[in-house]
Amino acid sequence: MVEYRKIRRFTAAGVSRGHFLELSPTRMPLTEIRERLSPNHGSRGEAPNIRAIDMLVLHYTGMQSAAEAIDRLCDPEAKVSAHYVVEEDGTLWRLVPEERRAFHAGVSCWQGEQNLNHCSIGIEIVNPGHEWGYRAFPEAQMAAVEELCRDILSRWRVPAYRIVGHSDIAPDRKSDPGELFDWRRLARARIGLWPEPGAEQARRRGRGVGVVERAGALADLARIGYCVSAATERVAVAAFQRRFRPQRWDGLIDGETRMRLRQVREAVELAQAQAQLARRRRYN
Repeated sequence: MVEYRKIRRFTAAGVSRGHFLELSPTRMPLTEIRERLSPNHGSRGEAPNIRAIDMLVLHYTGMQSAAEAIDRLCDPEAKVSAHYVVEEDGTLWRLVPEERRAFHAGVSCWQGEQNLNHCSIGIEIVNPGHEWGYRAFPEAQMAAVEELCRDILSRWRVPAYRIVGHSDIAPDRKSDPGELFDWRRLARARIGLWPEPGAEQARRRGRGVGVVERAGALADLARIGYCVSAATERVAVAAFQRRFRPQRWDGLIDGETRMRLRQVREAVELAQAQAQLARRRRYN
């Protein structure tokens, strides 16, 4: 029989006591988190080869119920897990301590990096997914995701351009969290990137682009972080569209997609420059 326990949230100022943390009185508590420890986790590495935790990966569970998903993430034979699960009513579960490597990303790539489990925190968001009846993410769930992400970002330096969906890092295998996920909402809370598209972009939806524009679009896709090859070009474009142009995700580079790619690439470059400046200030 599995034992369930409730724990308080983690804070940078908290003091660890077993699986509990004593909260700083200056911080507002996160929604109460339930705990069910998964056996599926490992070390993030040994010094000096430990990679910094600097990535946040959002998934949907793609199963018919929250209980079914949590059971699988805690099944030692499945060998998959995530650090957190967020149910549709906003209930939060912690399955793996953040300091440990959860098995959530699988074969994946972002900005030329692989083995992303070593440097990321994974959040599974309960949703049946495209196989079992994909649906919108309820307000209570999105509010909990936002709150959890804020809490994680208070402890780890995760740049906005390294907050991604599973389909971003594995577009040939995955489509989650999908086109109904509200990335714009998270970006308004300073979680990830969402440059607002201009009105003129939608007018170019479905319009073709030339060879030079197409080459520029693919270069922008790679510059944003997508690992693109001849075999994965269309699915990578579709993954980008699901996230940044969710009205249409056919994997074709039309005029709107070309403009949106340029806009997102510029936002990534700006965020990278700001992060570099912040690093210099910390060490000067």
